[in-house]
Amino acid sequence: MTRRTKTMNSSLISSRQVPAKATAQKATELHAKASPDFTAKLAETEALLQRAAAEFKPVTQASSLGAEDVVITHIVNRLRLDIPVFVLDTGALHTETLALLERTQAHSRAPVQVYRPEQESVIWFIRNEGQDAMYKSIQLRKACCNIRKMEPLARALNGKKAWVTGLRKEQSNARAEVPLQDNSEVASKGLHKFNPLANWTWGDVWHYIAEHQVDYNPLHDQFFPSIGCAPCTRAISLGEEFRAGRWWWEDEAAKECGLHVKS
Repeated sequence: MTRRTKTMNSSLISSRQVPAKATAQKATELHAKASPDFTAKLAETEALLQRAAAEFKPVTQASSLGAEDVVITHIVNRLRLDIPVFVLDTGALHTETLALLERTQAHSRAPVQVYRPEQESVIWFIRNEGQDAMYKSIQLRKACCNIRKMEPLARALNGKKAWVTGLRKEQSNARAEVPLQDNSEVASKGLHKFNPLANWTWGDVWHYIAEHQVDYNPLHDQFFPSIGCAPCTRAISLGEEFRAGRWWWEDEAAKECGLHVKS
């Protein structure tokens, strides 16, 4: 085991440790601040979701159960739209995320379906590459993502005409060009992608959550703005970019797993 690998394994132990003040305020108290044009943004979002439900059946929402996704699911339920939800349970999610998944399944009007990776593929990968293979190279990390996310995603989207995501322009430089409706893969995959929160700020997201008392992942109260698999997500510090806590050991890597990377 290299010194780099040992250091990263040690980082896992401390990755959940956050400043004491993290427990002093909830994310709603820290972040909720609506934009001056929030009402117009909300109307734009609702109209887009209504059109997706009416004109692009069958359509589904991809939810990682992050702040953006719980907002979309709440709007879908509030407007009683025919947009079922799916969640990718990678087998490596935080216990807080799994608990939120159970609560969402229990209370959501829209059906919530869970897709999991093929167990044989997971076992083969761990047996051959090790439990901590993702820290050894970008290639192995992406291979893990392919098994735990990309293959289940393909099954979740099979037969669908469109899908809804929580992408926002503000999340990272790589997502700065996120459109409300992305038709870039219609020709290759026959799929339209709707990003109803594309123009929302982080403050808008938390304003909606606070205003409607939306259930959310408590990890957001511990400075986890972007939440993925437990081994690959840490809290961020003041001044770090939004997705700095994702695959933090990959200094030069784009903070993506492949779900939203265009062909």
